[in-house]
Amino acid sequence: MEVDREDGRSQNQLRPLACSRNILHRAHGSASWSQGDTKVLAAVYGPKAGTKKNENPEKACIEVIWKPKTGQIGKLEKEYEMILKRTLQSICILTVNPNTTTSVMIQVVNDDGALLPSAINAACMALVDAGIPMRHLAVSISCCVARSGVSGLVILDPTKLEEQKMKAFAYLVFPNSVHSVLPEGSPSVQGEPIENGIITSVTHGTMSVDDYFYCLERGRAASTKLSDFLRRNLQQQPTNSSKAG
Repeated sequence: MEVDREDGRSQNQLRPLACSRNILHRAHGSASWSQGDTKVLAAVYGPKAGTKKNENPEKACIEVIWKPKTGQIGKLEKEYEMILKRTLQSICILTVNPNTTTSVMIQVVNDDGALLPSAINAACMALVDAGIPMRHLAVSISCCVARSGVSGLVILDPTKLEEQKMKAFAYLVFPNSVHSVLPEGSPSVQGEPIENGIITSVTHGTMSVDDYFYCLERGRAASTKLSDFLRRNLQQQPTNSSKAG
C-alpha cells in the first residue's frame, strides 16, 4: 500500500538536497544545508581555550546554540540543542584539544519538515569546514509512520504538513561510511564497523516495535544516498584543514 504525497514523491524518496560550505567569513567553519524548502545555516567557532561549567577539562567541550527563524528559543529548541550536542560529541574526537570549547550555532532559515535532521547534517558539514577532528561524519534522516493503522507505512524526509498528519516519527542519525569521508592517513575507527551502527534515535508519538524497526531499515537505506551526496560535496569543495587548531 502506497501513501499519496502532495509533492508526488514516493515513500522512500528524499527532497532535493543542497549544501555549501565556507559561507560565513567570520566563523571558523560554516555550512548551509537544504532539503526541499527546509534550510539551516550552521557556524562553528573554536576551539577556544577553556571549558564550560560541569564539563570535563580533560576533553574538548561542544556547545550548541539554536537560533529559531523568529521569536525566542523554547522547550523544543532546548531539546534540539541537547540532542545535537550529544550527537556531535559522539562523532568528534574530544581528546585532541582538551580543555577547549567549540561552539556550534544553528540558524533556522526555513522549516518545512525534518528540521532537526537538517540541522545535524549542516552542523557536521560545518565541523568538517572548520577542521575539527572527527571520528567520522554522520547523516540524519526523518521517518514518519502514517495514521492508516497498516504496519510498515513509513515515509522518509517529510514536509511540515506531512509531519502534522503522521501519528509518529523518528529522527535517526547514522554514521557515514568511514572510507568515504576520512582523509587519507587518518586513524582508523576501532570496534564494530560504523556503517552498521546508529548514533542517535529520537521518536515522537506512538509507534509499534515493528514500525520502529522498519523506520531503521528504511532510514539506513536512505543514509547511503546521503553519504554519497556528502562525499560528492566534499570532493567538489575540498576542506581547509588548517582552519582549526
